[in-house]
Amino acid sequence: MNAPFPDLPLPLSPEHTVTPLIEARGLSITKGRRTILDGVDLAVHDGEIITIVGPNGAGKSTLLRALMGLERPTRGDIQRQSGLKIGYLPQKLHLDPVLPLTVERLLTLTHRHSPAAVQAALTEVQVPHLLRAQVHGLSGGEMQRVLLARAILREPQVLFLDEPTQGVDYAGQIELYDLIGTVRYRHRCAVVMISHDPHVVTATTDRVVFLHHRICCAGRPETVTRHPDYLRLFGGAAAGHLAVYTHHHHHTRPTETSDAVGGCDCTAPSARPGSPHA
Repeated sequence: MNAPFPDLPLPLSPEHTVTPLIEARGLSITKGRRTILDGVDLAVHDGEIITIVGPNGAGKSTLLRALMGLERPTRGDIQRQSGLKIGYLPQKLHLDPVLPLTVERLLTLTHRHSPAAVQAALTEVQVPHLLRAQVHGLSGGEMQRVLLARAILREPQVLFLDEPTQGVDYAGQIELYDLIGTVRYRHRCAVVMISHDPHVVTATTDRVVFLHHRICCAGRPETVTRHPDYLRLFGGAAAGHLAVYTHHHHHTRPTETSDAVGGCDCTAPSARPGSPHA
C-alpha cells in the first residue's frame, strides 16, 4: 500500500497527459430496441476525478461497465492503456445471506493479499476494527468503506465507483466524498464515479459529466449545473438546491481550463425522430 502524503500536490492533470488511460469514441450500446448509450465520447486522464450524473435510466452504469470492458459496444471504440489496473466498487454486491463471511475473507476472495495489506487498506478507509466482523452485520456506510478498501487493494490506476454513497446518510456521504478525494491523492489514480444525487457533488471533482444516453455537457460542477440541458431535465430549482461539498485538505487541484462544453439534444432517444424506442 502507498504511504499517505496528504499535502503533496497532484502533478498530473488532463491537459498534461498526452495519452488518456481510457478513451471512448462514438460509443453506442443498444439492447433490443432500446438505446442505452448514443455516440458517447469520453476520455479519462491520469489523476482526475470525473463524476457522472444524470436521471435514472440514463445509461450511467452501462457507461461505467463499458469503460471497464464489461459491456461490448454496439458501435464505436474504447481504447485502454496496455496493462491498465482497475479497481471497482459496484452498485450492489450480491452475497448469499446465509453464508458466514468476514470482512477479511471478502477482501481476499478473488485476489491474494497479505494480512498487512488488508489491514492497511481497512485503516486507510478508517474501519480497521471491522477486519473480523461479519459482512452481513455491516451498516450501509461500513459496507461502502469495506468495498472501497477492496477496490484499492489492487493498487488501481483507475478507480470506478458506481454510486459509492448509496444507502449512506447525508453526513456519511460527505465523509465518503472526502475519503475518495484523499484516496485519489494517496494512490495517484484517476476516479470515475456515478452520483445517484445530481444535486450533491463534491468539489474534489475535477469534471462533471451530465449523461442522458449521450453526454449533454461536461465541465466544472458549478458550470454544468447551470447548463440549459441540465436545467431542462432537473428543473430550474435544481441549481439552487445544488450542494457543492468542499474538500478540506489543502491540495493543489488539477487545473480546469474550460467551462462546460456540450449542447447536444439531451431528450431521451425515444423522443428524437428516427431513434429506437428506449
